Amino acid sequence: MVVAPNLNEDFIGDELPDKSVARDFYAKYEPKEVLGRGVSSTVRRCIEKESGKEFAAKIIDVSGDLEDSQGLTLRQATRREISILRIVAGHPYIIELHDVFESSTYIFLVFEICRNGELFDYLTSVVALSEKKTKAIMRQLFEALEHIHSKNVVHRDLKPENILLDDNMNIKITDFGFAKVLKPTECLYDLCGTPGYLAPELLRAAMYENTSGYGKEVDIWACGVIMYTLLVGFPPFWHRKQMIMLRNIMEGKYEFCSPEWDHITDQPKDLIRKILVVDPKKRIKLNEILQHEFFRIVHLRERPFNAKKAFQLAILVTRAMVRITRLKYTPEAMSIDIIKSDPYRVKSIRKAVDGCAFRIYNHWVKRGEVQNRAALFENKPKQEMKLAYHQSLTGNNS
Repeated sequence: MVVAPNLNEDFIGDELPDKSVARDFYAKYEPKEVLGRGVSSTVRRCIEKESGKEFAAKIIDVSGDLEDSQGLTLRQATRREISILRIVAGHPYIIELHDVFESSTYIFLVFEICRNGELFDYLTSVVALSEKKTKAIMRQLFEALEHIHSKNVVHRDLKPENILLDDNMNIKITDFGFAKVLKPTECLYDLCGTPGYLAPELLRAAMYENTSGYGKEVDIWACGVIMYTLLVGFPPFWHRKQMIMLRNIMEGKYEFCSPEWDHITDQPKDLIRKILVVDPKKRIKLNEILQHEFFRIVHLRERPFNAKKAFQLAILVTRAMVRITRLKYTPEAMSIDIIKSDPYRVKSIRKAVDGCAFRIYNHWVKRGEVQNRAALFENKPKQEMKLAYHQSLTGNNS
């Protein structure tokens, strides 16, 4: 479920500064294969003819111009997103809008290309990330969010699907369709975003009257949900019944369950606890997050160079690396009793089970309960996997 926001009062108007016609796009760019499709848009790889550089072109069909329940047309929503993209432009971890073209039926948005796709798809393939990789991604996410908030913009739909990965596996925040520019002391009350990532104050503002609304803190909460999901592969508040999930969010009810959290250190747990605080006034601030122990870099004191000690250190490091490399291929210690009584306790078996379960059912199965990592998957097997399984049982290979 994704809820549409209200039309901003500061909407940019009817004309784009660089309005053009569709033929100008095709004169400047050569479209290639399709990278993805949406309800009313198609994303294609394209090449700029003059420079030979690759980009991603999002081609949006706005010919219908139908209004939603808030009176917002697709053309207006796209123009508003363009306006916000220009406000937050210039940060290395925010998607760069390279070019814009508009005709009577289509709007062409030309973005920098991110060949490694969505963070969500990457997470699906690896099940969970290490603390080191999580730290690198979350640092970039918080730095980008600090820039966005400094421009008085709130994103309101941060999730792994809206975070792309470039060639160097650096993140790019995208999809500013629900973003809004906040006026001084302004509070928001409309419901928008994706259920599993909604902050408690946003839900209260939408459900009850006489609330104080919400502000930029909702993005920090969403980052806490993302961080939890990266470390263990499933979100903190997911439940099959959406109303129970929303109630858990409003109560801040989640846990660091075993065995998934057993091998994770206290630092990321402490940061998540300080982010997923129900009261936004008590929630940790962005500048405090980046100074948290989880992100802190310990700088070694400068010492005079000693060639003998440096050589000895190099030998120790080499030996350690050899042992670590061998350890990677050393099977985890296990016994027949553990495998019989609790096979899910063994990390290698657990990851294999999770990977196979997702491949067959397109969702996660843990101890008889469906663990839907993004709260958006349909609870049914993939059709091609069902067919293959049926053919294996019947012996029919036709």
